[in-house]
Amino acid sequence: MLNGIWLGMILIGFGFAAVNGRMNEFTAAVFDGAKSGVTVSFGLISVLVFWLGIMRIAEDADLLKKISKVLGPIVSFLFPDVPKGHPAIGYILSNMSANLLGLGNAATPMGIKAMQELQTLNPDKETATPAMCTLLALNTASITLIPATLIAIRLNYGSADPAAIVGTTLAATAVATLAAIAADRLFRRLTLLRRPPGPPPVLNAGTGPANGSGALPHSSVKG
Repeated sequence: MLNGIWLGMILIGFGFAAVNGRMNEFTAAVFDGAKSGVTVSFGLISVLVFWLGIMRIAEDADLLKKISKVLGPIVSFLFPDVPKGHPAIGYILSNMSANLLGLGNAATPMGIKAMQELQTLNPDKETATPAMCTLLALNTASITLIPATLIAIRLNYGSADPAAIVGTTLAATAVATLAAIAADRLFRRLTLLRRPPGPPPVLNAGTGPANGSGALPHSSVKG
């Protein structure tokens, strides 16, 4: 789907450039964009390597375990339908920890693994479970304490104060996370309300379930 969208945008740009006689500008923009992509990638690699190293040190120092203990009750509240001790819980905690540090690229693999583990609990493999929807919402609108990736981009483009966005990013992601949790709770309730109730038991003329002929079950008849 995304490949088709990008291909369509390229073809549309090429068509407009050809019609307007601006192929030179189109070609220059293509190569300038490729050059900028490589330059930004190198800047991001250095920052990501640094923060991944910090996370490895934090892991060896048991800091991530302490963060997981703090986030554990929150995860249990947000994912009540995931059994305690299930492998998905560990991947969800790792995903949330990486997102807190603004390491979206590091959080993505953990989110994918969490989705795969949640899929093992899914009775209908063609439909996402409430837990999977919750994870997607939290991963998209996660609270970010240190927007490392954005700081790296601002630093790469010569910003005078790359870390100036920390406060506003924290406020924006906090509001987004609260909105995502509220929407998730609402849709969970709506799903429960829309779920058809099970068939009521068929009662006999006063005493108990019938066996289809109006009589009591054989096991309950004495003598």
